[in-house]
Amino acid sequence: MQGTPTVDRLRAAGLRITAPRVAVLEWLTDHPHTTADQVATGIRQRLGSVSTQAVYDVLGAYAKASLVRRIEPAGHPARFETRTGDNHHHLVCRGCGRTEDVDCVHGAAPCLEPSSAAGFVVEEAEVVFWGLCPDCTSNNDCAAAGTPAASVHHDQEGPA
Repeated sequence: MQGTPTVDRLRAAGLRITAPRVAVLEWLTDHPHTTADQVATGIRQRLGSVSTQAVYDVLGAYAKASLVRRIEPAGHPARFETRTGDNHHHLVCRGCGRTEDVDCVHGAAPCLEPSSAAGFVVEEAEVVFWGLCPDCTSNNDCAAAGTPAASVHHDQEGPA
């Protein structure tokens, strides 16, 4: 495994090159905002047997090395993406959990300033916009209840 952009990114981060590490990073590049379980399912199709714990370990190492960003929308499992370092925000559907990027509207991080920083040096702002995606809006049961409906119409497997 040499010379690919994924391998180069792992080397630059000082991480050992393994098939699961390459597969996880490539999966996330093509499927942003996915959960660890979704990543594990996806890379098993490519590599065969890989434990879910191994995927969690890889994702943890990637988050620590700033190769991935972990977002944790309230009431939803953590999701991972390779878009890092730009302080963008997210839209999250209350019905199915679909997550989409929202660019920062006022430039570089932090693009929002608190009314009082209480002595903190603010480095980043994280905003989650909540609502219903078009699929859940058109599904009357989901929209009326405002409850998770991933099993009703779709599960986040990648970009929608």
